Amino acid sequence: MAYEAALCDSGVAEMLKSLLPKGGRPRQLEPNTVLLGVMLALDAGRPAQLKAAWRALSQLSVLHDQLALGFLATGDHRWHRATYRQYEDAFTKIVKAIDPSPVPSFKGVGPNERASWLKAARSGVDEQANRAVLHRVSQALVESSVPAEHKACSRSLAIDWTDHETWSRPRAKDDPEPANDPDASWGHAKRNAPGAKDHLFFGYYAQVATMVKDDRGPPVPELVRRIAFAPPRDDPAAVMASVLMRAAQEGLLLGDVLCDCGYSNREPQSFARPLRAAGARLVMDLHPNDRGPRGTFEGAVICNGQLYCPRTPPGLLSLGPLFRGAQPEQATDHDQKCEELARYRFSPVTAADGEGYQRFSCPATTGKCRCALKPASMGLSNDRPSVLGAPPGLGERCCRQQTTTVPPQVNEKTRQAHAYPSAAHRASYGRRTAAERTYASLADPSTGGIRRGWCRLFGLTKNTLMYALAVMVRNVRIVESFEAQRTSDARRSAIGPKSRARRRRHGTVGPEPHDPPPAKVAVSPD
Repeated sequence: MAYEAALCDSGVAEMLKSLLPKGGRPRQLEPNTVLLGVMLALDAGRPAQLKAAWRALSQLSVLHDQLALGFLATGDHRWHRATYRQYEDAFTKIVKAIDPSPVPSFKGVGPNERASWLKAARSGVDEQANRAVLHRVSQALVESSVPAEHKACSRSLAIDWTDHETWSRPRAKDDPEPANDPDASWGHAKRNAPGAKDHLFFGYYAQVATMVKDDRGPPVPELVRRIAFAPPRDDPAAVMASVLMRAAQEGLLLGDVLCDCGYSNREPQSFARPLRAAGARLVMDLHPNDRGPRGTFEGAVICNGQLYCPRTPPGLLSLGPLFRGAQPEQATDHDQKCEELARYRFSPVTAADGEGYQRFSCPATTGKCRCALKPASMGLSNDRPSVLGAPPGLGERCCRQQTTTVPPQVNEKTRQAHAYPSAAHRASYGRRTAAERTYASLADPSTGGIRRGWCRLFGLTKNTLMYALAVMVRNVRIVESFEAQRTSDARRSAIGPKSRARRRRHGTVGPEPHDPPPAKVAVSPD
């Protein structure tokens, strides 16, 4: 069974056994059996509920599966099947081993004492240490569902976040008591679909880092390599950046990281800077507030994460991305303007050093355009653009030097792998839709998709654990589909193209165009 093999490869069972309390009566249900029950329920299209997981284990074959998993045990010469109470107790112990801070049910606690009871119950609890254990468990589960032959086939990741509503209802604004799910908070859900409206929700932000093919690389299965699950009061961009930095420390090589303007609009110290330090190349959609000219550096115009000549035409600097639904002729015109804008862009001469400093050269020096301050460039052919108007003054330092040293603080927020909004950037950024397809597959109603009520458990730990198991089930399905498609393509290529059979005409058969006309027969008047 693929699910059982993935759980064994993750090493989560041994990790949880070391955290569970020792002594007492031996447990019938091991952590692998408990987690496998949830995965079987999700695979059957059922919600992530403990009752559904227990029923999924009860429907397995008795001799081969239930005995091997310990769900059915023999003791005192009689068979004993684990009850639902045993399964619920085993799951509760696993959650407490991951996160010792209690998630209250508020049973027996009056409505006026809930806030003080919750504060006293969680006093002295190290939340950072608890989240570190939860991170190790969830990422180990997700990574174990990626086969070894697919781990190194691509280094590009598409990241995105979506809303995940909790089963708990929020309290009123004037109610000082906490909600039944004290870890959840209010968030903003943005909908880009036509006719859909933005709204507020109460729950968590769920994020995924989906593996996509490299630029001009072969197709790869779109598997989730990392997840992030946190309440909306935590900055989702900073949470994902910390997850990817830990992944880089664990040996995951980062290449292109594709994200939308929700990430690129964050402050550099919370997202762009740590990811670049981890070795990632950003491919982003810029926020409208970050597009266009944004000041100068030593005379060079700062625009869309690049440096341009001071005499670049303003119409080219204000060029935005290609709008959705553009016609082919409009796309061709847009790309031609982007190529013309590239003539005025400064070119890197050296790679960034250890401190992030990099040297750039003037476009006239590299032969992209013609400028009177660079006499050698005036001998170029007239198909290259010339600097319009009076040449830049001597006070502009970028025009007096052959190269310009640019510190890492310049364009730190908007600098990326491809010039924005060129055709190369548009083609590379188009891979980000893999993250949207990931959420679509997780929310597919035909497979018991994720929605409100899908998981009726409270607390960050329980919801994260259920989400990680759902991602595991989704990854196993993607791998099976990818392998089946690759096998089918290999068989078709080995057989070769099929000969097209001549289609037979049906209905009234008329004369062929090359047939001679019928001979006239003389009819006698008799």
